[in-house]
Amino acid sequence: MTVANLALIAVAAIAILGAAGAFAVAFRRSQQQEKQDPTAGVSAETRAADKSMAGVRVEPIAVSVPDSEPEDSPPAEEQVGSDLTAEEEDNEPVAVHVVETQRIVEVSAEEGGVSRRQFFNRAITVTFGSFLALMGLNSLAFFWPKLTGGFGADVDAGPVGDLQKKVLAPDGSVLPLFIPEARTYLVPAPDSLSEQFEGKSVEAAGLMALFQRCVHLGCRVPWCGPSQGFECPCHGSKYNSIGEYFAGPAPRNLDRFVVELRGNNFIIKTGSIIETPRAPFRSVDYPQGPSCIAATAEAEA
Repeated sequence: MTVANLALIAVAAIAILGAAGAFAVAFRRSQQQEKQDPTAGVSAETRAADKSMAGVRVEPIAVSVPDSEPEDSPPAEEQVGSDLTAEEEDNEPVAVHVVETQRIVEVSAEEGGVSRRQFFNRAITVTFGSFLALMGLNSLAFFWPKLTGGFGADVDAGPVGDLQKKVLAPDGSVLPLFIPEARTYLVPAPDSLSEQFEGKSVEAAGLMALFQRCVHLGCRVPWCGPSQGFECPCHGSKYNSIGEYFAGPAPRNLDRFVVELRGNNFIIKTGSIIETPRAPFRSVDYPQGPSCIAATAEAEA
């Protein structure tokens, strides 16, 4: 598991924990608001006064009576009767009808602040959005090749003049130069290439770049100086000095990279791998000496 995958898993765990925390906070606030006493903080006097007004007598407003009786005033007996009736009415309790009304006051977003629902929705959106963004970046980093440097990009092997000298031993034999950053063996190209390499840009300035991996099961193929070829110690596949198939279970030639010259520098395009079938006629003779695999088998026996 790569570091990028571990980082993605950690970010996903943090996002899930953040969402769970936001949900817990919102749920706790809703429970607290449901259990909260609506009369909390109200004084005892206010609670005592906040009762029904039924049966409470309200004194009538006193009206001044003029001293002189009006001409059309009723007789004294009728007046006494009316006074008794008024006294009886005064003894009856007077009720006050209280009408409750609901007043709705709209407040602005600045005055009301963020509600619980808004807070929860925003927290979920930010958490999920962050998770998707990080997962997308990690996916791009995984699928997108490196733009500069490293395997999968264009690797500058150095001045081509120096490389041409290093791929040959003092006696004129081939001595491949290994480029670790490109996972490549640089070898001298023959004077004439076979038809399977024509138009594929696998040669530049007399040099070719061979992938170090055996095409059978992916083992690294070492160079054998005595036989002047590449011999895989895993299952015995053999190739000549330019990677053409000779023997063994390998299905084709060694893979190679597209190469080019930029100014005086030799560029290996490790993002462009060229596969070629077994060559019916090899461009370079092999073997030119004893096999390293055979020598190793005899030494072990």
